[in-house]
Amino acid sequence: MPGKPVLGRKLKGAEDMPRSGFHFFAFLSRMKYITRWGLMKNTQPENIQEHSLQVAMIAHALALIRNTFFGGSINSDRVAVLGLYHDCNEIITGDLPTPVKYFNPQISKAYKDVEEISKRKILSMLPVELQDSYKEILFHEELDPEAWKIVKAADRISAYIKCLEEIKAGNMEFKKASETIYETISKIDLPEVEYFMKNFIPSFSLTLDELE
Repeated sequence: MPGKPVLGRKLKGAEDMPRSGFHFFAFLSRMKYITRWGLMKNTQPENIQEHSLQVAMIAHALALIRNTFFGGSINSDRVAVLGLYHDCNEIITGDLPTPVKYFNPQISKAYKDVEEISKRKILSMLPVELQDSYKEILFHEELDPEAWKIVKAADRISAYIKCLEEIKAGNMEFKKASETIYETISKIDLPEVEYFMKNFIPSFSLTLDELE
């Protein structure tokens, strides 16, 4: 009968699953427990899941801006997907604060190695038949460097937005960070980034009533 529960019905392909199932998506759901900005006093905590959504949205917009205004032809949908997954390894590594991550070349290299290992661990939580498809997402730096540039730019913009929101809430802990990140963004040689910063960023300093 329509709508009747199908309890006990064996799912197609279920015999190929390990007894406990595949852990990939259950593991990714824990992104919401990994907080960012660990060394900073926050008025509003931010986790890597909500950060990744914002990065995906901004990266998608940057790709569309490039294609619409600057003669680009990049796949905006793929860029958005890369943004969604760009920090998933931090479920294992945690969000290492930038001053620590780049304290010296040895630490940076060690962290890169740990990132690689953590991505492979996450990839292994999928059925073998899906691993190649997700490898193109998790290991995108080598496979799609142009798209990765856009994702990294979106990552910086998202961090800058976080700083603006904290400062707007009266938290001057983020003032120096906002200046440093803004300087980094200003050196990114992508016209779509300049367009986004000029046309969309000022609104983040407004109140809800001012956005109407």
